[in-house]
Amino acid sequence: EVQLVESGGGLVQPGGSLRLSCVASGFSLETYDITWARQAPRKGPEWVAVINARGDMTNYANSVKGRFTVSRDNAKNTVYLQMNSLKPEDTAVYFCNAQFGIPGRLYDYWGQGTQVTVSS
Repeated sequence: EVQLVESGGGLVQPGGSLRLSCVASGFSLETYDITWARQAPRKGPEWVAVINARGDMTNYANSVKGRFTVSRDNAKNTVYLQMNSLKPEDTAVYFCNAQFGIPGRLYDYWGQGTQVTVSS
């Protein structure tokens, strides 16, 4: 079964850190670009960060730039999102998405999400 599973969320105080993991099973992540996205209560989804398949290109939303770092370990079939200097506005459910395209076909998988709550 093809699955993406996020973990590492939780409750953290403002200024704290969390590291989210996105583990793939049933397929290899090594050819997939990975995106992290989030959805806060009563808000639409927001793109957070992306890393390409080789891991040599990343990009971040302005709201997280300088605080979040996306990385990957293809040997472990895992992508990470290191979140530092967390703010209450970072509170959301965080999702990972894996995409790989070939002519005529797009492989697109989402995880179930992990809750991050930033509160004192």
